[in-house]
Amino acid sequence: MALVLEFAGTVRHDGHSGLADDLATPDGLARWAGVPADEALRLRVVELRWAVRSLFAHATRAAERMDAPHLMDVERALRIVNAAAARVPRVAQLEWGEQPRLRHLDSADEGDRLLATLATAAIEFLAGDARADLRACPAPRCIRYFVKAHPRQEWCKPSCGNRARVSRHYHRARALP
Repeated sequence: MALVLEFAGTVRHDGHSGLADDLATPDGLARWAGVPADEALRLRVVELRWAVRSLFAHATRAAERMDAPHLMDVERALRIVNAAAARVPRVAQLEWGEQPRLRHLDSADEGDRLLATLATAAIEFLAGDARADLRACPAPRCIRYFVKAHPRQEWCKPSCGNRARVSRHYHRARALP
């Protein structure tokens, strides 16, 4: 679960009027994923991230947010996630030594393995029980998703709750005569 939330969180509000993207460059992707990356892999990973975020937005019924222009329809997002998960076909192999041992083999490169791992994490999360607790943070300018860990939790982190309260106070104070 943590992997898919961390992956979706590689884009966030930059504190001004735009988005900060940890995967904006191949070096950024390499730092985040720990694998060598080129521009072609970066583009595939970013497309997968927007597909995952699109499915998160659909699952949470998120209202209009700053990342809306990047989101895609559910059918396209599903095609991208499922295709990425299928990039690494695995074959089971039995090895016999002291004890029989199952080993999985694949012929994928590191990039395909990364895509398949991220897509599989998203599929397992969205098809699992934790999806019911997935929330889109309602704080102004926040585009994060989080799993609600406590019945009273409303925000992805305390600073978002503070920002929402300050915004609410500001708007109430301006509305008074």
